[in-house]
Amino acid sequence: MIPLIFWLSFGLLVYIYFGYPLMTRVVAGLVNRPVRKDEMYQPRVSILIAAYNEAKDIEATLKNKLALDYPADKLEVLVISDESDDGTDDIIECMAASARFPIRLFRQVPRQGKTAGLNTLVPQTTGDIILFSDANSQWDSQAVSQLCSNFADPDVGYVTGKMVYVNDDGSLVGDGCSAYMKYENWLREQETRLGSVVGVDGGIDAMRKTLYQPLNADQLPDFVQPLKVVEQGYRVVYEPRALLKEEALNDSDSEFSMRVRVSLRALWALKDMRHLMSPFRDPVFAWQLISHKLLRYTAFVPLITLAISTLLLAPARGIYTLAFLGLVVFGALAWTGHKREGEGQPLSVIYSIPYYFMLLNIASYKATAAFLKGEKKVIWNPRKG
Repeated sequence: MIPLIFWLSFGLLVYIYFGYPLMTRVVAGLVNRPVRKDEMYQPRVSILIAAYNEAKDIEATLKNKLALDYPADKLEVLVISDESDDGTDDIIECMAASARFPIRLFRQVPRQGKTAGLNTLVPQTTGDIILFSDANSQWDSQAVSQLCSNFADPDVGYVTGKMVYVNDDGSLVGDGCSAYMKYENWLREQETRLGSVVGVDGGIDAMRKTLYQPLNADQLPDFVQPLKVVEQGYRVVYEPRALLKEEALNDSDSEFSMRVRVSLRALWALKDMRHLMSPFRDPVFAWQLISHKLLRYTAFVPLITLAISTLLLAPARGIYTLAFLGLVVFGALAWTGHKREGEGQPLSVIYSIPYYFMLLNIASYKATAAFLKGEKKVIWNPRKG
């Protein structure tokens, strides 16, 4: 029985992290649905930003949007301040006074969170395309043009860009992306060729205004809104040329807390949109959603059973002893990565991959435990860089 648990756990983990991506690549090669882009397509757009006590970053963010290479007469920015009390509102109003296109401030009282704020902003927009930016998001100057080129295809309803990590001085981390994000972005490329992606970044997204559906305050807009677009029969695609620069976190506690929060809200989103996992509706997308999201968020289960079965089978020698030694080495590398990051030392791939893998799975475990208790997360403090 224990060997069976070992092999089932090992096989499931291999499928989640390697099998599904490789199968997606094969199926995408057979289907290959290219997006019919038009680089000259320039609809009117509205950029939405929800901010809570973002005095530290909001000025730089608005300057970044004012520097976008897009016709000023087709641009506007709407910011909703979620009961900020640190001077965020004053900074926005000051920037709006001399802006080359409209910057409009709205205030949400009492504090209700990002999702409620977006629900308030969307009816006030004048654009055909609405774009979502975080309060600290730094976009490439061509980002709006690159995102909008995809909407020339009438089948496209939602577009997500590419996040790259940068150092404090703005330089790219490594080759511009962590190993995890390289993996995710490659998978998004394959899923786009297949039809639709099932995961977006949230800090650089765009969608047709006509497809926006108001969400409950506890729903994760970065997760649920794209699923709502698929539900309406439109595609969600990935645009790697639309770049979002984000500071790499050097605070593991902040990273872990963010992952727990996102995972918890994603689990509730999967529950709310569980009908999309039915093979009778769209078998391909159901397979994607189950494999890429549901199994990924619950991968800690086969990870735990694999660890326990490996420990019990280690005395049997052979492959089980090798598996036990491999598990010990992997855990040691992850722990060393955690310690090195805490000491402010740079992490090489040999440490960062095991460390981040364990961080994600422990965060998923904690989020699942909270989900099973019925806990929800609606508001939170800004992410620290």
